[in-house]
Amino acid sequence: MAEHPIQGLMKTAMESIKDMVDVNTIVGDPVETPDGTVIIPISRVTFGFAAGGGDFESEEEPEQLGNSFGGGSGAGVSVKPVGFLVCTQSSGVKFLPVEGNLVYDRVLDLVPQVLSKIQAMMSKKQQQDELEDLAQTAETQAAQSQQLQV
Repeated sequence: MAEHPIQGLMKTAMESIKDMVDVNTIVGDPVETPDGTVIIPISRVTFGFAAGGGDFESEEEPEQLGNSFGGGSGAGVSVKPVGFLVCTQSSGVKFLPVEGNLVYDRVLDLVPQVLSKIQAMMSKKQQQDELEDLAQTAETQAAQSQQLQV
């Protein structure tokens, strides 16, 4: 059976995607710094593909063996940097995310600081309450001692 024209469109689009996206697109080329640190960029790659077409009968020459074909295909690729793998002899391998990329991680990083501030505020409030209690006790004792002197 002869190859349908849509197969040619799909094959061309898929080969083009294959040429655009390889492993070096996702895990970039390593860069070595003078102190021996190796930095490797990491990206997220997404792609989409669509193809379609249709066969149409020829109105002018109905006895023609094949039908007319019309079709098209397209593809899109998106490359988004995610972060960097940093490899050092002293601290090993760390992943440094690109800022703004991981909101939840940033929030989790801030939780200890927020809790510390809340704890400090609560401690200040407690100290203030204790001082007020001491002042009130002192006033009460002063009033009682004045009554005893009278």
